[in-house]
Amino acid sequence: MTELAAAARPVPSRAEGALLPAVDPVVSLPIVTLLPFSRCNCRCAMCDIWKERNGAALSRHDVERLLPDLARLGTRRVVLSGGEPLMHPDLFGLVAPLREAGIGLTLLSSGLILERHAAAIAATFDDVVVSLDGPAEVHDAIRGVPGAFERTRRGLRALRGGAPVPALSGRCTVQRENLAHLRATVAAARDLGLDRVSFLAADTTSPAFGRAAGWDEEGRRRVAPDGADLARLAAELDRLELENAADLASGFVSESASKLRERLLAHFRAVGGEASFPRSSCNAPWVSAVVETDLSVRPCFFHPAYGRIGEGGLAAVLNGEAALLFRRSLDAAADPVCLRCPCRLNLRDGAGGTP
Repeated sequence: MTELAAAARPVPSRAEGALLPAVDPVVSLPIVTLLPFSRCNCRCAMCDIWKERNGAALSRHDVERLLPDLARLGTRRVVLSGGEPLMHPDLFGLVAPLREAGIGLTLLSSGLILERHAAAIAATFDDVVVSLDGPAEVHDAIRGVPGAFERTRRGLRALRGGAPVPALSGRCTVQRENLAHLRATVAAARDLGLDRVSFLAADTTSPAFGRAAGWDEEGRRRVAPDGADLARLAAELDRLELENAADLASGFVSESASKLRERLLAHFRAVGGEASFPRSSCNAPWVSAVVETDLSVRPCFFHPAYGRIGEGGLAAVLNGEAALLFRRSLDAAADPVCLRCPCRLNLRDGAGGTP
């Protein structure tokens, strides 16, 4: 659950909010995603990060070097993704300079060790997003960790019992094994005491999330829905719209019914060659950046890095020749990588971000 869509804290967008324009050079960077640690404690079918064993990690010095540029660029939120950020040997010391600078902090977590760190999380993060791949049995199977759901429950209970209580949400990565359990996932989110739940399609086309060598056929078949699966997904979405109308209307389910059909059904149909991909309006490369453990900078999780932070700092990479060339040649509405992306970011002016 390391997608850029989760980087925007789930704040309802204002009706008048306009999509932030694509402007070069970048002078404003509302969101920065940091990958503080390279390993993970799950064994998910849709991600290979857990296979990484080098233990690469950002240091507090790395973060302190970022602060002047984050201040100049008006960064409002830093998202900790991964891997599992809580596996970092000193995560809370790492992000202390960001908190002291008044930057909002979002933690993306598998949920497995929330309980162990609950007090420190509550004191540090104002927003926590946990992976939720279905009701208990389905979630545990996809995570590859027996008891994962119950461990997440205990962690969330510990966070709810402390003070302050961060915003708590769940993100479900929809794939073959859970696409018929969307309603049950909403019920599980209620059971866990989450404030909201969101859905996105599993990435089955790119080398992102630890798959530098790409997908093997067996892995793709396990995750990517086929025609019969898509019929089940369509039926499940119809039932979700009918039976969970109140959850959709209240925003407990972050997406509307029409947005879910676009994000899930239309996306998977396009992946299977049955339709065209929905048009993209993603503006991630102009309003956000992903900083990896080796200080490489990507425009998002799916496009390659266009530089590495050195003495010139983050701004020098963002507005270096490679980054400028990339953005000025990118048509996000038609680029094949952007069209296949399951987690587009549409940051709007004054909205704080809309996933």
